[in-house]
Amino acid sequence: MVKRRIIWSHRAKIDLYELLEYFYHRNGNKNYSRKLNKQIRVAIKILSKHADIGIKTDIENVRNIIVQDYCIFYRKKNKTIEIITIWDSRQDPNKLEID
Repeated sequence: MVKRRIIWSHRAKIDLYELLEYFYHRNGNKNYSRKLNKQIRVAIKILSKHADIGIKTDIENVRNIIVQDYCIFYRKKNKTIEIITIWDSRQDPNKLEID
């Protein structure tokens, strides 16, 4: 078991920020946003130790893990894992773009 360093793409950082902000404004408080952020961070921490747990995609070397309704797409490299994007699985899958 090799622990890999997590690298967040600019897009993934924005995705997470927008997701948490959406629930903050929708609910009027940060409780759910904090809970969701913690769940995502725990999943990514597990991912750093077990990079192959994600579901393979049609794109070479790209996998995803699911946290609630959200797919976290990532790319495994030698010593790192790049978080590519966080995608709400309730959206139109034709609009998903992975770099």
